Amino acid sequence: MAKRKKRLEKGIASLERQIILHKDKQQSAFEEGSLELADYYAREIAAKERDRQRKRNMLLRKQR
Repeated sequence: MAKRKKRLEKGIASLERQIILHKDKQQSAFEEGSLELADYYAREIAAKERDRQRKRNMLLRKQR
């Protein structure tokens, strides 16, 4: 189980980095006036947050 736990932890960390990156890109798109691109990043952020939450739930179940 240790490999599964470590892989989940790495996946969560990776998703958190991606969320930060997409938030930065979304902000730049707003500043440039590209609302369609900003909306795209908002959807991507929401999807990555759902994935992160799903992985956290899996990790918590594995620790029990």
